[in-house]
Amino acid sequence: MKKELIIILFYFLIDFSLFGQTKEKIITKMSDEVTYLASDKLEGRATGTKSEKLAADYISSKFKEYNLIVKGEEGYFQYFDAKIRENPHSQRIKKKIKGINVVGYIDNKQNETVIIGAHYDHIGYGHFGSLYDGEKEIHNGADDNASGVSILLNLANTLRKITHYNYLFIAFSGEEHGLFGSSYYAKNPTIDLEKVRFMINFDMVGRLNKKKTLAVNGIGTSTYWSDLLSKSNIYNFNLKTSESGIGPSDHTSFYLQDIPAIHFFTGQHEDYHKPTDDVEKINFNGMYLIHQYVKEIIIRSSKINDFDFQETESDSTVAPKFTVTLGVMPDYLFDGIGMRIDGVSKGKTAEKYAVKKGDVVLRINEYEVPDMMGYMKALSKFKKGDEAVLKLNRKGEIIEINIIF
Repeated sequence: MKKELIIILFYFLIDFSLFGQTKEKIITKMSDEVTYLASDKLEGRATGTKSEKLAADYISSKFKEYNLIVKGEEGYFQYFDAKIRENPHSQRIKKKIKGINVVGYIDNKQNETVIIGAHYDHIGYGHFGSLYDGEKEIHNGADDNASGVSILLNLANTLRKITHYNYLFIAFSGEEHGLFGSSYYAKNPTIDLEKVRFMINFDMVGRLNKKKTLAVNGIGTSTYWSDLLSKSNIYNFNLKTSESGIGPSDHTSFYLQDIPAIHFFTGQHEDYHKPTDDVEKINFNGMYLIHQYVKEIIIRSSKINDFDFQETESDSTVAPKFTVTLGVMPDYLFDGIGMRIDGVSKGKTAEKYAVKKGDVVLRINEYEVPDMMGYMKALSKFKKGDEAVLKLNRKGEIIEINIIF
């Protein structure tokens, strides 16, 4: 009996040791990948630059290492044209550039394919989209979105053992300028999108906090997402979910092709679109847990016979267009009524009129702001020079501030 107990204990120790080594190896790889993609050498990975090509070459080398089948139009690469605006709120075209999607495939001879996506481009030296008011510096984008690319790369390696589906891995470019890469792929696919079960997108997944708060957007795009995410949550994430298939990341492009699509996100932070979004601030253990969670979701999803698609409420086919902004960073993890402000940019409208971090926008003039989409719709009603009254919840006190856009 004693001998049998020793043997059982020995096997438990072996399994634990192997699990620990696997976790350590994945975390080490994630650290190496984010460190390279967010290094000064890559100069912020702006679409249409030599630095973008360096990043694309690196990602394609990983695809080759993991024996992914080429599914671009020139090897792993799919090229697309993009028209770059003068700034995020301008309709004037500054220049035309060419971007690169990197596309690889695992063929398990199954009827259905799961798409895994993440954008790898960032904003270079901050000439477009920066929230930094100092001298122009490299915006390395460790969280945005080297973190998402790293989880994608590790899934490209580990999902090979989960043969329920075929897998398409796409590292998109052009996201920062308006989802150019994912939109192009969704309209010019290299596989049959009719046979895609669902799409999973990673964008800014490197800052999991101590409460393990994880946002999952787009759960209304299938009737199965909510239950599947809950039952797969063996890692005790504090899930913050939203229904809409429309959002500021690449899952939107696939939702618009009637594909169930969700977006993983660990939250906004003060380093967003600033030179301070660096690798030292990445939570690699958190990234590993998200990697494991997604594997669990994919495994459990295979038990569902018909993974349906549904349109989500209050969607339009395009997000509202607006020409004015408060100059604030929204709190995308906020699940109350209104749009909570997570940061105020220097020199912008909000700072000028003493709007503060933590304020919750409830209404702009007569336009109610129940959530993020409501905020965007409200902004779309104004133009530069218009006067407006902001109704805010400031630590439980309802206040009103008069502003001019």
